[in-house]
Amino acid sequence: MKFQELPIQKELIEITKKHDFTDLTAIQERCVPEILNGKDIVGQAETGSGKTIAFSLPLIDKLKGSDLQVLVLTPTRELCVQVSDVFTEYAKPLGFTTTSIYGGVKIEPQIRSLPRSHIVVGTPGRILDHIHRKTINLKNIRHLVFDETDKMFEMGFIDDVEEIIHHIPPRRQTLMFSATITPDIEKLVKRHQNNPLIIKTQSYVDTSKLKQEYYDIYQQNNKFSILVHLLKNISSGLSIVFCATRKESDIVARNLKRQGINAAAIHGGMTQGKRSESLNQLKNQQIDVLVATDVAARGLDIKNVTHIFNYDVPKTSKEYVHRIGRTARAGEHGSAITLLTQRDHDNFRRVQSDEDLDISRKEIPLFKKVPFIREIQQRKMPMRHKGYHRSFRR
Repeated sequence: MKFQELPIQKELIEITKKHDFTDLTAIQERCVPEILNGKDIVGQAETGSGKTIAFSLPLIDKLKGSDLQVLVLTPTRELCVQVSDVFTEYAKPLGFTTTSIYGGVKIEPQIRSLPRSHIVVGTPGRILDHIHRKTINLKNIRHLVFDETDKMFEMGFIDDVEEIIHHIPPRRQTLMFSATITPDIEKLVKRHQNNPLIIKTQSYVDTSKLKQEYYDIYQQNNKFSILVHLLKNISSGLSIVFCATRKESDIVARNLKRQGINAAAIHGGMTQGKRSESLNQLKNQQIDVLVATDVAARGLDIKNVTHIFNYDVPKTSKEYVHRIGRTARAGEHGSAITLLTQRDHDNFRRVQSDEDLDISRKEIPLFKKVPFIREIQQRKMPMRHKGYHRSFRR
């Protein structure tokens, strides 16, 4: 099915043409008509499947009046901004306003924008903050969307979500999208949806075009040198390097820059401004490598990613699949490379227990040993007052 065949306003069709969208993806083709008809939906689809367009287009087409009518809940700030940008682009030509609501930034601009908003995309914590301040009015919400629902459970947001739902009229259309449908999600569906249509699509990642490899590195202190060698021998495209912790992401990114590789970190411990800066640098190809934690990268749809590196091995096959799903999209080729050391073997065995995965072993290439500095050396500041120094030592 083609976008121009959809029974939606022509202004929306024109915007899809600007992006050279012609054929709908599987999730779009199955969801858009049902959402237009007012059905509650449970959509199981991976990041990159086109699900944001699948729910934003029909919801914008259904907007009428001047009040706040659409609320979209997302688990992370980055996904909030990404979804909000899509709504803004498509809704603005029709005269509708979108506001993104998330923490880590000043709340006053959000408070000023909310009375004029028709669509709000937000994270649960900051939405609740506005509810408690009485700066958001949800009494006219007609459409409620949960995006990356499984991640909301993983991040412990479900109590916040339940409280938010309590403030929304029960007569509404509820859409729920998730990479997996867990028993917890099934309970949420039973409590808050009305005879929903379950739509499942195959992963948007073409496994025939995704090369999965691993290197078994005998010495832990060689891992960074091998990563540098592999990154420097990539011919083109963008890379995402996954680390287990915020601290490790910062350290790896800093060391990559010391080796002349344009890299930036992104994780939950950074300010929103810094996180947005890293993402924009990658999207604008000002950097070649994004060093990320799983939480920070969840839900992000970044184009032209050709390589995924598991610098730290994920704990489960599910996490592994989420990571590698950011490359080999829409008919393009991609590589997922895991750097395995002795301490990673238990995690890697759990990943390999998934029979659907085909990860081949590669011989370690000849590489140049490079330094890896774990701690920033602090300059020793001279103490001007020797008397104070002697007193301190006593």
